[in-house]
Amino acid sequence: MAAAAKACSPLLIRSKTAQKSLPSAAKTVTSKKGTTSSVKLLTRVEQFRLLSKAEKAGLLSAAEKSGLSLSTIERLGLLSKAEELGVLSAATNPGTPSALLNLSLFLLVLGPAFVFLVPEDYPWEIGLQVVVAAISIVGVSVTFAASNLVSTLQKS
Repeated sequence: MAAAAKACSPLLIRSKTAQKSLPSAAKTVTSKKGTTSSVKLLTRVEQFRLLSKAEKAGLLSAAEKSGLSLSTIERLGLLSKAEELGVLSAATNPGTPSALLNLSLFLLVLGPAFVFLVPEDYPWEIGLQVVVAAISIVGVSVTFAASNLVSTLQKS
């Protein structure tokens, strides 16, 4: 009787559409602290259709025009270098988005602090202020965007 009342409950809403499940491309990562987490990085890349968006934006042709073709990447060993540096493990590490956000906040403070603290007695000091402020602005933008991207890709 309780099952019949539960099935007819006005608050129970059942979806009529079929749930499309993506194939699992989960990678279990053990961090240096010994914690384990399952991150579906490749599934998220597929869900956001990042490869299709890169194709439509013409990123590969732009990279090739600037001299960075797939054969160049292979010849320079960039993929093995990225593997050595732990780029994929960093992308799957749950602490990466917060580390990137912290770096972004540090750079956000660094630019104005440097301009405030460095005197303006000589032209080279003003030039140095401009260079550090510009690097700070670009660094904040890149690290904040990377933090957002990695965080979005790691959500399961």
